[in-house]
Amino acid sequence: MNNVNIKWKMFHTLLLFCLFLWHVVGVFGVERVSVMEGDSVTLHTDVTEIQRDDEIEWRFGPENIRIARIKRKIGDFSTSDDVLDGRFRGRLHLNNQTGSLTITNIRTEHTGLYELNIITVNERTTKRFSVTVYAHLPIPVIIRDSSQCSSSSKCVLVCSVVNVTQVTLSWYKGNSLFSSISVSDLNSSLSLPLEVEYQENNIYSCVINNPIRNQTQHLNINEVCQLCSAPNQESPSQPQNLSLMMPISAAAAAGTLFIAAVLMFCICRKYRKTDQEDQTRAVEIIYADPTYKRRTQKSIVKQEDDVVYAGVAVRY
Repeated sequence: MNNVNIKWKMFHTLLLFCLFLWHVVGVFGVERVSVMEGDSVTLHTDVTEIQRDDEIEWRFGPENIRIARIKRKIGDFSTSDDVLDGRFRGRLHLNNQTGSLTITNIRTEHTGLYELNIITVNERTTKRFSVTVYAHLPIPVIIRDSSQCSSSSKCVLVCSVVNVTQVTLSWYKGNSLFSSISVSDLNSSLSLPLEVEYQENNIYSCVINNPIRNQTQHLNINEVCQLCSAPNQESPSQPQNLSLMMPISAAAAAGTLFIAAVLMFCICRKYRKTDQEDQTRAVEIIYADPTYKRRTQKSIVKQEDDVVYAGVAVRY
């Protein structure tokens, strides 16, 4: 009786273990595939040749939407280009012999879970692929931090990238990792500072990478940090530059004042001449009226005298 109980317990334990393995394979048994945007990727069925009664389905996404199907018995080899707003249009290609699915010119919107179902006469097999599409990596940009140029022995640099997803940005000193920062959000920006000596001979490089690609920008300390140290080197010559600029500014100001004075003189002279002409005309008019009046009065007087004397002469 005890032996029967022991065997039953062992069988029960083995059954639970098998169920656990089935669960693990069903949930975590996913083949991971990484690809760069614009490349092509093939998801393999691991089938040598599809039999006449076999059926193959390819599904995509959390909604498990069918995107391709093969039914050899009825000669159906089709892809569903119009599903999911047509994101797969013109990109899906089926291998009629093995049933493998190729996605060409792949984009980041094609990232997701793909499910393969192989249905035969005796069984149904499921296989899953987790496809991650990475965008092209930009070349890192290295600039000096102008706000940190006060130190005469240190040069602060910043390496940065924009519009990146699921990448790591790192500074390397020779072949050794010096510092790094990562991001997984969409269309993010990253910046990583670095402080070096002006006369340093070490080799630094800024690297951006994802799981399949990387881009590197090497640092030229003499070229980048020279711009940062230039203001400190030129500061003693600033008084000389000012002394040269002051006479030039004074001469320019004097020339401007001279031109303005000449213009004012010409304008005033013109208005004075105009006023004198107007006054002369006014005087002539004033003197013309009295002269005319005087002559008229004298003429009237003479006429009156003639009339008086003529009357006297007639009476005698």
